[in-house]
Amino acid sequence: MSESSLRLVWVYPDLLSTYGDQGNALVVERRALQRRVPVTRVDVRSDQPIPTSGDIYLIGGGEDRPQRLAAERLRRDGGLGRAVANGAIVFSVCAGYQILGHEFINDLGRPEPGLGLLDVVSTRGEGERCVGDVLADIDPRLSLPPLTGFENHQGVTHLGPSARPFARLRVGKGNGTGDGTEGAFNDTVFGTYMHGPVMARNPQIGDLLIKLALDVNALPPVDDQWYEALRNERIAAAVQPA
Repeated sequence: MSESSLRLVWVYPDLLSTYGDQGNALVVERRALQRRVPVTRVDVRSDQPIPTSGDIYLIGGGEDRPQRLAAERLRRDGGLGRAVANGAIVFSVCAGYQILGHEFINDLGRPEPGLGLLDVVSTRGEGERCVGDVLADIDPRLSLPPLTGFENHQGVTHLGPSARPFARLRVGKGNGTGDGTEGAFNDTVFGTYMHGPVMARNPQIGDLLIKLALDVNALPPVDDQWYEALRNERIAAAVQPA
């Protein structure tokens, strides 16, 4: 597959990279290189413009104030929206997921506009934080194995008509709405509350992003022994009695 190339953009690592979310960029990069797909990776700090020529954009989680700052700068910049309009793939986690929606509650307790790239609205939950291992079944249209991850958030995310649930819960709180949903996606934009980092637990998600970016139906197989050992360990931890 060396005739193809991949442009990978890690968005605002200085603001949005909690719980090892930068590991998602490392895994996607590694999965591409294992298939001999050349990768150009760009880490874009919050004082830099978002390039519009990327193929895959990854956004991590962050605390409340960095989330607000990131949303403000991404709105002013506009590059991520232009990239999506050009067909780019976006995968976001936790605070990044909320930023991609229409609105979330910021650190000042006020509604903060998002980017409107996902048809979701996030509020702040009034109960206990959603913390712990999660196990969920990913939308069958994506042809992926069960999702495993770790959630730690107070947010509650409501999906609008054009957003599909990324997964249906077996264990965990997910979007926090009580309807059994976790995350959301449309054709090219994905959001989840899963840390872990989620790609290390679910490398097939990284493969899906690569396939979408390269417009191919399949990728050559790679050795998944290490990933499967981690997946099995965390799935067992999620389902064992408390």
